[in-house]
Amino acid sequence: MRTLVYIRRFVKYFLQGLLYLTPIGITTYLIFQIYLFLANYFDQYFEYGSWYGIVAIIVIITLLGYLGRTIIAQPLISLFEQIIKRTPFVKFVYSSIKDVLGAFLGKDKKFKNPVLVQIYGSNVEKIGFVTQKDLSDLGIPGNKVAVYFPYAFTFMGDLCIVPAENITKLNIPTSDAMKFIVSGGVTKMDN
Repeated sequence: MRTLVYIRRFVKYFLQGLLYLTPIGITTYLIFQIYLFLANYFDQYFEYGSWYGIVAIIVIITLLGYLGRTIIAQPLISLFEQIIKRTPFVKFVYSSIKDVLGAFLGKDKKFKNPVLVQIYGSNVEKIGFVTQKDLSDLGIPGNKVAVYFPYAFTFMGDLCIVPAENITKLNIPTSDAMKFIVSGGVTKMDN
């Protein structure tokens, strides 16, 4: 009975390994075959045909990556997002996660303005990132800004609306400010 369990696990892991390795193996085989073909082709015309074969493979793979990203992936991503936008709860979760990842990694990084904020009119200050300077769309009056304060040892945090006069801009790279906050203040800043 126990032997049967081990055999099933072995087969399961073997098939899982094939699932991971097959695309890599096929890709490697195809690249090698293309290389051999191109090297033989260029050897007829050039003294160092194998180098031209390598360059040609790099160009072909790069071109396929570009075409895959622009012609194949982009329409599929657009279709996926259209489907998601029609699903009420999933739309909320997806758009929130996409916005947060875009704020950290996207073209329009939102966490690029590290600031020191005086909290509650006391001598306590926190490091955060200005995410919105104009809050009129939310109906918030006065000269206030939205500041995101990440927690230490995680990427969660708080969003606070603070008076603009409580903010001091920090002249440090965003990455240094984030490392300092997330590490709980134990990371040394690069000079």
